[in-house]
Amino acid sequence: MIQQDQFIPHLCVSSGLAALDFYKKVFGATQGDLMMTPDGNRVMHGEIIINGHKCFFSDEFAKEEGGTVKTPERLGGRCVRITLMVDDADAVVERAVSAGAKVLMPLENLFWGARYGKIVDPFGHEWGINQQRREQTSEETQAAADDYFAKRK
Repeated sequence: MIQQDQFIPHLCVSSGLAALDFYKKVFGATQGDLMMTPDGNRVMHGEIIINGHKCFFSDEFAKEEGGTVKTPERLGGRCVRITLMVDDADAVVERAVSAGAKVLMPLENLFWGARYGKIVDPFGHEWGINQQRREQTSEETQAAADDYFAKRK
């Protein structure tokens, strides 16, 4: 069932159809609405659904075409990270890398009780991959964080 999200990210990508394929293969996304330009070459509006939640995407368009957002490549970097909660972080990262993503932070078991790492997809967007392995109280998380950072000094 699709949630009626009140907050829907919109990704600007360099190749909408390739991005759609990547997100389906790597994150198990399903395709929602897809509207192409009249020539059929670019995505004007696309929707993917991941774990019941929508994410919009489109190709980049010039200002003269009504475009107001740019790809991370055009901007020279990223300004947001999208964190995805998953059941098997290792499998997701493995699929992502085999589909062209790069690892920014290798997966590791971290102090908030999760297996976590970061990737950047072939379209320049950064994803945090989080597999929550155990629930903790705030006090347990703080103690684990104190220990984690003490060991990193």
